Amino acid sequence: MTPIRHAVAASCVFDGVRVHRHAAVVIDGTRVTAIVARAEVPRGLAVHELPDGGWLAPGLIDVQVNGGGDVLFNDAPTAEALRTIAAAHRKLGTTALLPTLITDTEEKLAAALAALDRLGGTEPAVLGLHLEGPFLSPEKPGVHDRLLLRRPSERDAALITAAHPGVVLVTLAPEMVPADFIQRLAGAGVRVALGHSMATYDQTRAAMAQGLTGFTHLFNAMRPLRSREPGPIAAALESPDAFYGLIADGIHVAPAMLRLAMRGAGHPVLVSDAMPPVGGSKKTFKLYGETVELRDGRCLKSGTLAGSCLDLITAVRNCMEMLGAPLTHALQWASTNPAEFLGLGSSLGKLAPGYRADMVALDRDLHVIATWVAGAA
Repeated sequence: MTPIRHAVAASCVFDGVRVHRHAAVVIDGTRVTAIVARAEVPRGLAVHELPDGGWLAPGLIDVQVNGGGDVLFNDAPTAEALRTIAAAHRKLGTTALLPTLITDTEEKLAAALAALDRLGGTEPAVLGLHLEGPFLSPEKPGVHDRLLLRRPSERDAALITAAHPGVVLVTLAPEMVPADFIQRLAGAGVRVALGHSMATYDQTRAAMAQGLTGFTHLFNAMRPLRSREPGPIAAALESPDAFYGLIADGIHVAPAMLRLAMRGAGHPVLVSDAMPPVGGSKKTFKLYGETVELRDGRCLKSGTLAGSCLDLITAVRNCMEMLGAPLTHALQWASTNPAEFLGLGSSLGKLAPGYRADMVALDRDLHVIATWVAGAA
């Protein structure tokens, strides 16, 4: 067990804003109490020393995780599945996440929320739940089952807006929901994102005025950017209040488009869109009863991309290698920005006094060597 009061020292400590050289993070219980020079660590305090050249950074936060550790959340909407998925991604540097239920039946949606309720906040790595669908456009379903897409019912609204232990994020197509639905969700504290949508620019702006702040896997499964109808992409990129998810695997989105998003006025949020093979051992899994194969770095269902086999620290490295992004920016896109998007920016996504001690340790090649969640290794 990790000592209640201890420190972790590294050649480079990135606090989410700036880099501290030859520094240490002091932890008391579940919280960070200070960042100090290595030579100023209080005498007698247990210190975990990272290898020379190592980095210590805020733990990565993934807001779109369909599965991991050979578990698909849709197939097992249980508290145990939530723990399994979180454990699989933690080994890869993700210390907090939103397990994601893609479009399914009303009963499955209710079961997913019930699993979150049963977990009851006992697993700090599980920040809540992401419901990606079923209120999506049949014109942009991606791998979602068109037959399960629907408009929200009153029961859906009541289930989603009820009190739950954690953040609930809903991805929807604004053109497919009642006029007051987004405002109702946002008013109940639910985070709302646009995705799998053919919304126009004006429809998107209207949804943002009602409380929509996110864009799920920007560029993928949405109306494309065009000269006379700029659609959701332009609305996202020009808004300083927008948070847009990006799958930086070099497969879902071309690097040139990712670089365009990085220059937008809003806030990039790296997401994995991970499927069961991430952190697992199997190369196939079932989705809607059909086999999905992991082939050439792609999860393919009848030739269609079905999520990804990406993890967030690989996405961070890809941003540096494919896009030429500084490491500190890429780390912000995978920690600070998602925390802000979820309304948790005062407690997660940075290493600062009072913040929860979620941390990832990286070697000089930016591979994960250790993680801490709420101060525990």
